[in-house]
Amino acid sequence: MLMDVEEIKEYLPQRYPFLLVDRIIKMDLGKSITGYKNVTSNEPFFVGHFPGKPIMPGVLIIEALAQVAGVLGFKSQEKKPKDGYLYYFVGADEIRLRKPVVPGDKLILKANVITNRRGIYKFSAEAIVEKELVGTMKILCAERKSDVS
Repeated sequence: MLMDVEEIKEYLPQRYPFLLVDRIIKMDLGKSITGYKNVTSNEPFFVGHFPGKPIMPGVLIIEALAQVAGVLGFKSQEKKPKDGYLYYFVGADEIRLRKPVVPGDKLILKANVITNRRGIYKFSAEAIVEKELVGTMKILCAERKSDVS
């Protein structure tokens, strides 16, 4: 394990129930990252999506990938939210969700830097369950200065 959830919280402003990364297991600063989320039956979104047939919403798979990409951006630039920086998710292209993610799955989250220009990162990202690709996309994140309270 490279980063546990407590260290991840130093690099992401999200908190429960919206923090969707449990561990970072591999990272090459400025290049790539691999993390995961253990999808459990008590996730709050399963109450309504869908009763009797729980499926992780695709938008949350996208968000989980954006979060893992954000960790890579923050770590690569040696910046943290407490220092007055945020990485905003600003877009996604070529999104393909191939298979439902359900309770009990270990959702592997991978992101690779395509470009980084003036604080705008473009990543290729993929989500995997049991060595099977469940989603792919290109993600854009923008670094911005924020007010520290």
